[in-house]
Amino acid sequence: MDEHIVDVLRHRVGKDERAAKTHDWYTATILALRDAIIDRWMESTRRTYDEGGKRVYYLSMEFLIGRLLRDALSNMGMTRDMENALRAQGLDLAALEEMEPDAALGNGGLGRLAACFMESLATLDIPAYGYGIRYVNGMFRQRIDDGWQVELPENWLAHGNPWEFERLESSYRIGFGGEVIAEGDGVVWEPAEEVEAIAVDTPVVGWRGKRVNTLRLWTAAALDPIKLDAFNAGDHIGALADQVRADSLVRVLYPADSNAAGQELRLRQEYFFSAASIQDIVRRHVQYDGDVRTLPDKAAIQLNDTHPSVAVAELMRLLVDVHGLEFNEAWAVTQRTISYTNHTLLPEALESWPLPLFERMLPRHMQIIYAINSRVLREARKAGLDDAAIAKISLIEESGERRVRMANLAFAGAHSVNGVAALHTDLMKVTVFAELHKLYPARINNKTNGVTPRRWLQQCNPGLTAIIKDAIGDGFLDDAEKLSALNALAGDAALGERVAEVKRANKVALADHIKKTMGIRLDPDALFDVQIKRIHEYKRQLLNLIETVALYDQIRSHPERDWVPRVKIFGGKAAPSYHNAKLVIKLANDIARRVNSDPSVGGLLKVVFVPNYNVSYAERIIPAADLSEQISTAGMEASGTGNMKFALNGALTIGTLDGANIEIKDRVGDDNIFIFGLTAEEVAARRADGYDPREIIESSRELGQALSAIATGVFSPDDPDRYTGLMGGIYDHDWFMVAADFDSYAAAQRAVDTRWEDGAGWRESAIRNIANVGWFSSDRTIAEYARDIWKVM
Repeated sequence: MDEHIVDVLRHRVGKDERAAKTHDWYTATILALRDAIIDRWMESTRRTYDEGGKRVYYLSMEFLIGRLLRDALSNMGMTRDMENALRAQGLDLAALEEMEPDAALGNGGLGRLAACFMESLATLDIPAYGYGIRYVNGMFRQRIDDGWQVELPENWLAHGNPWEFERLESSYRIGFGGEVIAEGDGVVWEPAEEVEAIAVDTPVVGWRGKRVNTLRLWTAAALDPIKLDAFNAGDHIGALADQVRADSLVRVLYPADSNAAGQELRLRQEYFFSAASIQDIVRRHVQYDGDVRTLPDKAAIQLNDTHPSVAVAELMRLLVDVHGLEFNEAWAVTQRTISYTNHTLLPEALESWPLPLFERMLPRHMQIIYAINSRVLREARKAGLDDAAIAKISLIEESGERRVRMANLAFAGAHSVNGVAALHTDLMKVTVFAELHKLYPARINNKTNGVTPRRWLQQCNPGLTAIIKDAIGDGFLDDAEKLSALNALAGDAALGERVAEVKRANKVALADHIKKTMGIRLDPDALFDVQIKRIHEYKRQLLNLIETVALYDQIRSHPERDWVPRVKIFGGKAAPSYHNAKLVIKLANDIARRVNSDPSVGGLLKVVFVPNYNVSYAERIIPAADLSEQISTAGMEASGTGNMKFALNGALTIGTLDGANIEIKDRVGDDNIFIFGLTAEEVAARRADGYDPREIIESSRELGQALSAIATGVFSPDDPDRYTGLMGGIYDHDWFMVAADFDSYAAAQRAVDTRWEDGAGWRESAIRNIANVGWFSSDRTIAEYARDIWKVM
């Protein structure tokens, strides 16, 4: 291996080993590893063609893959060889791994789930392609200036990407606008504008390297990159307008859609990547199988959330307009091929587009959607549904502004619609898809999410992995459910001590990193209480912060009590146009500034908001966490996957009966989790009965004092009114039930203190969490998709 790395350094990086810099060795290391991966990649592809197998195609706006070097080395079984080879050159593999930028291809749980799924598809030897966009700048790089979030470009591609391969032969013209013209017995769409979608492939290595699948991301180019006549006429900027317009499609994940231009760009992005992906899938099928009618036998297309829903209309367009199928036959092929995963019950996340915008951008697709809608509504009428139900089933929102309902399009165009946790799936049937469920009662099914144990245990927590191996053998490396053997040892004092030693070492490493990057000293013997996730009001970082203020007040008021030292760690990004979420970030930093500088708390409480939370930061924080905050308003979190990662690393969960928390509780046991707050049914009932948060606030001394302190500027002396509106929202309507759940949450936190003080009891609970969450492996989830939906196992 060492000779191969040197050879790569010389002949592909172009450096002599005596002159090479660290970044040269970093590139050579990846390229040398990539050579071994390519051999497996080609073998996997050939095997799929030889066997005539069915492929899975996973369409997602996000793939939060993180760093790939450590992941690929581990899955290929080459970590030790690479360490030795680099050591011979005086290099440290861990240092090179730290040089790799996080791929800025996602934002939160949706994208990380897609990445876990891709790794598990390869691990289970299922032929698959992931399809998405190759974002140049991702969502944004978060900087915290004076406590405020500042959005900066995430320049992860500034120095190239040694993992990717551009496929110029896999390029497609993607049209926008124009008109639809009758031609013979059919129609022809003549777009007003076209761009070229070009494939860029990244290999995805499964565990033990058995299969390497493909993540295919689309980049965009203008058909004519420069208008030379305009340039020569002096319009140097206008001459590049087409390329700039194409480039805007792949610049930023989730451009703000609070204005018309942002809405148009979001729709253009979604159609761009969906259309390129569908064209690629159909082209591959026709090239190797000939008859487009057999597409469902060879392809399973999974839509990851609502963003790629336009793929339904695009597939219909290709089948009808390009391949000449009758509408009914094309509809049958489409439904048998496509399946749809719903990830949210929030109405604003079930995308819809103003009808005039959609028709202007995609006139042929609008015609097809009207035709699909006519068919669906006739089915609804024939099934005896009333006018109110039919209005909710319609793919076109008719009340108020007319809009195209993309979630309804995905539901109608799929043979399977799945939720991602048991509660979420049940709620889908009675809330957002209640009427569609009545029309198609067999379509909705559950597939509880999972996470890959390779990245989220073996790679991010090697110390804990080694202890588990010593305790129960290495069978869990191939089957995470074999972690259950730890149950028999959960009360073993020696094992508990070893697990605690690894946890403390991870906390020391995280504390060192935070001290180095933020200048904040943390006590690794304190309880590390962590909430890291996208900043959103339903995830209730605000509830956590208000309880932190109440705790701060209690510590100062009662210094005679034996308080458990706590470190409160927050991290996450707020959407650039989400005012309240950005205000929550500022509040977290204002509280941190006050608490961390107050000698009266004597180190009993520290608050940290880590900037630019991403996959790599999660890999530092999760192994060091003692307490996992999963405190969303019940009925609003579809699943969550952070809850699974924390439990797998021995953190105890404090959470509501929401999302996958319910299933985690069922598996780890009531004694090994801290549940609080209203249930989803109780939340719905309170909202329906005219919930009055003011009455609750006035009856809760701790809550009232905390809200008053925040609202009156105790934590914002430079702007005393900064949080008046944010706190006023809790008094006036409190849609997310912060006041309703506060006392229960505070009581659960004191129960955490009591358990923490029983060191042996806490260690046993930590081991039982590790032992009983192997079921939440993405291997299990993907096996269920493969068996029940895709029919590939």
